[in-house]
Amino acid sequence: MKVLVLAEKPSVAKEIARVLGCGAKQKSYFEGPKYVVTWALGHLVTLAEPEEYDKKFQTWNLEDLPLLPNKMNLKVMKETSHQFRAVSQLCKRNDIGELIIATDAGREGELVARWIMELVHWKKPFKRLWISSQTDQAIKDGFKSVKPGRDYDNLYTSAVCRAEADWLIGLNMTRALTVKYNAQLAAGRVQTPTLSMLMNRESEIGGFQSQPYWTIGANFSSFSAVWRQKDGHDGRLWSREEADKAAARAKAAGTAKVEQLRTSERAEPHPEAYDLTELQRDANKRLGFSAKQTSNVLQKLYEQHKLVTYPRTDSRHLTSDMVPTLKGRLESVAVGAYAPLARKVLRSGLQVTKRFVDNSRVTDHHAIIPTEQYVNLNALTNDERRLYDLIVRRFISLFYGPYRYDETNVTLLADGERFYTKGKIEKDIGWREVYQGNSGSLYNDTDEAGEGDAGNAGAARQSAQKLPSLQIGQLIPVKQTEVKELRTLPPARYTEATLLTQMEKHGLGTPATRADIIEKLIATDTIERMRNTLAPTGKGKQLIELVVDELRSPELTARWESELERIAQGKGDAEAFMRNIREQASKWVAEVKRETKEYKPHNLTGSICPDCSKPLLEVKGKRGKSLVCSDRECTYRRAAEPVLLNKRCPQCHKKMEMHTGKAGKYAQCRPCNVIEMLGDKDGGRMNRREQQKLVQQFSDSTPLANSLADKLKAALEKKSD
Repeated sequence: MKVLVLAEKPSVAKEIARVLGCGAKQKSYFEGPKYVVTWALGHLVTLAEPEEYDKKFQTWNLEDLPLLPNKMNLKVMKETSHQFRAVSQLCKRNDIGELIIATDAGREGELVARWIMELVHWKKPFKRLWISSQTDQAIKDGFKSVKPGRDYDNLYTSAVCRAEADWLIGLNMTRALTVKYNAQLAAGRVQTPTLSMLMNRESEIGGFQSQPYWTIGANFSSFSAVWRQKDGHDGRLWSREEADKAAARAKAAGTAKVEQLRTSERAEPHPEAYDLTELQRDANKRLGFSAKQTSNVLQKLYEQHKLVTYPRTDSRHLTSDMVPTLKGRLESVAVGAYAPLARKVLRSGLQVTKRFVDNSRVTDHHAIIPTEQYVNLNALTNDERRLYDLIVRRFISLFYGPYRYDETNVTLLADGERFYTKGKIEKDIGWREVYQGNSGSLYNDTDEAGEGDAGNAGAARQSAQKLPSLQIGQLIPVKQTEVKELRTLPPARYTEATLLTQMEKHGLGTPATRADIIEKLIATDTIERMRNTLAPTGKGKQLIELVVDELRSPELTARWESELERIAQGKGDAEAFMRNIREQASKWVAEVKRETKEYKPHNLTGSICPDCSKPLLEVKGKRGKSLVCSDRECTYRRAAEPVLLNKRCPQCHKKMEMHTGKAGKYAQCRPCNVIEMLGDKDGGRMNRREQQKLVQQFSDSTPLANSLADKLKAALEKKSD
């Protein structure tokens, strides 16, 4: 009997098949002496749509809500149904006696496989391949130690609960809000509290009133210091008069006495290894990558190049059984600029500590680190190279010692006014050597923008400087004092890095889903990117006011995520969780129905729909801006910037615009309002290629090649004459 292996993607199936010796390639699978390897295309099966429970739900009506099916049904996804049929036929083969699930080793990967198994009615034994990298050795080792499939039943139950909860909350709330306010308003279990956090920050910025404050600095010739009222004070004075008096007293004193002198040894250990969220944060801050971009590039490094371990992890530690592999991993990355850094560690011996090897702090997958695969840096794209650089340097730094330095804190007293300064003497650069000459600015002493106390954003900050030899009681001449006027600053808007931090802090989503949540909010025009920051749109600002209070709360979603994790660990109650979700959906729909607020579209234009005379809305799409009718029942849509044809108006001879109406494509001259049909009489949709052909058809220019040929021919004829 043969074993059927189900991978998540064709590319992964191809690699597994190669390692397992499955050389016979068929249209939808690979076959060998012992194994048959096939694949899903992401999800092949999903939850059924409302209209598949009852045809009446095709029309969105408020009175039909909430939709709470007693049993959630599954359906084959239409766009990938051909592959589902192929997998189903393989499952029915008499010579197939066992199935090995080889989809991504995580909650979603488990769901992909189990839903397929449910619809094909798989009754034979099954096992689970659980690996953290795609190298040949990892695949071979994984198949030698496949685990019983039933060991992952709790993970599957958790995945089902997550999917059904998102369906029940997202669908009911989106339909309720959309129908109630006659606008495309999407709400969800995770995206709404995320939007709420962005809106809260925007409210803080809008309500912020800047205030002036003053700081005092003193120059002592070879070093400088800042005034503070006492230890722990931030150095700000709210009165110019007080600041001037304090500065004048210190200047008039002429000298300042060294009151306190404290020198202490400091040690900064290396940063922990990356999990997905931390890598997304770093890539956003250092490389300008969006969270989704980081996920996509990382997936290629994992799946295509096999250079890094499993990406969608929430662990920042390694397990003890990985220790024997660490030397090989360091040897594999000892290329290019990494060679001297890695070889230094290999020569001196690997110092393995509990700071990065700790079984108790690893969940399903360990931290993201390089594999033992040979590295050809030239085979990587620029983005892949830059992200790989972050991962490799972080990995190498794990084996370096702490950054050590002596820090001296000095307090000086000048006629009762205290001044503070500090100095630093490096003793051992430690792990920071890994970043010297390349990304030395990766680590500094400043906080992330938007984090911390906004009121202190403009307060004086002092970096360590080189100090002369000082003694308690020593008198130091006061060369100069200076009063500076500054202003308090509002909290900064969230960047993707700081938003990811807040999502992680509040338990919103998982490392695997946070990037998609941000992209979904952007796609639904509820938030927008403004350079490197994120801000709610006019639509988002109204939506958060219309959504029920509880759904805005990050705390509620965090409790749900925590309970899903408990279910995955076999400690939670799936039935109670889903019962609570249904109760919440029903309660929230009732609140929307009772609501008396109004929604005013933020993107209304001055244009009128030619079909129903309602105002048109400007919406953003993948192909640019479009104008759509504000009435959801009307299907009118056109490009915001119409395609100009070279077809000329018979009256004014200006170029005509191409539009789409009920009867099909037509050319229109706006000044004269002359309209002529352009084929496509039955009103069918036209793809971009057909549209381009139409533009060329009505172009009054001739192809470049023919035009050039004609000119050459004419020139030759003229010359011969």
